[in-house]
Amino acid sequence: MSAPDWLVVITGPTAVGKTEISIGVAKALDGEIVSCDSMQVYKYMDIGTAKAGSEEQRMVPHHLIDVVTPDEDFNVARFQELAETAISDIASRGKTPILVGGTGLYIKAVVDGFLFPWEGASPEIRGSLELEAKEKGNEALYARLEQVDPAAAKKIHLNDTRRIIRALEVYLTTGRPISELWREGKRRKRARLDRLVMIGLVRKREELYKRIDARCDKMMELGLVKETKRLLEQGYSRTLTSGQALGYKEIVGHLNGEYSLEEAVDLIKRNTRRYAKRQLIWFRADPRVQWLDVGVFDSAHEASKCILALVKGKMAAM
Repeated sequence: MSAPDWLVVITGPTAVGKTEISIGVAKALDGEIVSCDSMQVYKYMDIGTAKAGSEEQRMVPHHLIDVVTPDEDFNVARFQELAETAISDIASRGKTPILVGGTGLYIKAVVDGFLFPWEGASPEIRGSLELEAKEKGNEALYARLEQVDPAAAKKIHLNDTRRIIRALEVYLTTGRPISELWREGKRRKRARLDRLVMIGLVRKREELYKRIDARCDKMMELGLVKETKRLLEQGYSRTLTSGQALGYKEIVGHLNGEYSLEEAVDLIKRNTRRYAKRQLIWFRADPRVQWLDVGVFDSAHEASKCILALVKGKMAAM
């Protein structure tokens, strides 16, 4: 079964079982996975970010893993751009794109396709427009906006200096009216909402916390300390965004003599549990997510079959 016009999203808190379950779904749907994790984009950070292993990636193609080095800037806007490209590529080959991960803002950026404040941004142009507003008043700027983007002018009040400047800034920077970008975003959102399935995986809290603890212990066995040392030796410090990843920052603290290795492991487990709680709060605020307690299944395969039934059911209803 292939459904390239659809986007399937599988999300949930860390350690809930997304990787294994999503691979089963992807194989059944003839799909490919787009990783939606703000730390798996970084190269050389494999153990601490729990990336899909080489065997898992051979079973199902994965995208947006190992995109940048740990010292490169990476943000949600860049993720949105790369994810849209990957999704289009997957769909163009007749495959089903499956967005998998626990970074809520990244998922929202792809699903809702919003325009970021820094798109079409130019401090120089903005400064010039702000000066013009002070010298000539809002009326002059508003008149310019009415000429280049009458649709935006109808939606922006004459006294809303900030939004007038923003609209003109986008136009002068990109050559495109901001109202056109608004329409594109709405079209993408409407099209995607019509053919979108969002599945949230959950487990009972005690079970999830046991899995988190077990994952942390496994990371230590696999060599998280060694991996962290290697990153530091390559010059990737804790001050970088990548250096704030769960697991790595706690191990760096240990390596700096701030606490023992045992205390570092306890910190990783505690901070990961807190992160899982924040993830659940975020995702539960989205009414589009259909929740599935995967703890009731005997295996990841059985959970994948249930998700597949949910996906096929929604597709058939269209």
